[in-house]
Amino acid sequence: MAATGETVEVATSIRYKWRGKITDAELLALTRSHGGSATQGWWDQIQIHSLGWVSARTDEGLLIGFVNVAWDGGDHAFLLDTKTHHEHQHHGVGTELVSVAVRNAKAAGCEWVHVDFEPRLGPFYFDACGFKRTEAGLVHLPTICVSSG
Repeated sequence: MAATGETVEVATSIRYKWRGKITDAELLALTRSHGGSATQGWWDQIQIHSLGWVSARTDEGLLIGFVNVAWDGGDHAFLLDTKTHHEHQHHGVGTELVSVAVRNAKAAGCEWVHVDFEPRLGPFYFDACGFKRTEAGLVHLPTICVSSG
């Protein structure tokens, strides 16, 4: 946060791109920029399973935002891993990432876009992005016992 009278420079122009080229190294850096845990090779492993993704880049080409759109091959798309570089948060980047993702999921024939998130992100997804509350279920796989029988 800037002190009184201090200027914080934010990119004046941000380019959003559906299915634009992104490297694993760029996603590692973006994830780490806001304290997230990043695993090398993650992007290379999962991008082939995605309907698409949205990238946000500064004029200089720096990746400052990302969201992945997984799908079931039919009516349902799922937003995963929405990320905005910490220096660009609270400037509408995440909202535009989600908007571009939703428009492209619709263009691909999806009827529904799902998202799950931590409670602190509710205002972002419900208020800024227009998601509606629903009932859903979740199983935390590492905590269940699987019987062999």
